Amino acid sequence: MTDAATPSVLQLRVVIEAADYEAAVAFFRDTLGLPEYLAFAEGGEERVVILDAGRATLEIGNPAHKRAIDRVEAGGAESPRIRLAFEVTDTEGATRRLEAAGGTVVAEPVVTPWQSLNSRLDAPAGVQVTLFQELLESGERAVLDGFTTDAARDGD
Repeated sequence: MTDAATPSVLQLRVVIEAADYEAAVAFFRDTLGLPEYLAFAEGGEERVVILDAGRATLEIGNPAHKRAIDRVEAGGAESPRIRLAFEVTDTEGATRRLEAAGGTVVAEPVVTPWQSLNSRLDAPAGVQVTLFQELLESGERAVLDGFTTDAARDGD
């Protein structure tokens, strides 16, 4: 058991198999702008690149939440069970750049009820991506009607 000062998990790494490795690297590294952290080629055709995506979080939602997000963010277009979401500084610009780099726009940027500007794209390697730009600080968002935390809801 670890104490709160020493987390037992130090990094979240999402691993994607990409049949078109070059297209996936160009999309995520070169166009989205995730800097290369490490890259390995152990001989033959084997290659891997590890990209730095900044802070990582794991968002866990129940099926009703997933449907609600799909409705708000993508006009009801159903997302896969696992979707990547990247916070960006300019959702509109990033959407256009990723579209030009081979992404297929699923949903154009839309302002959500929680005050972020979100778009959705199908990316190389069969991955669906949400781009989001926060329009409010987290403290401002927390006081909006309908927003709470599990701890507050449970009376903790």
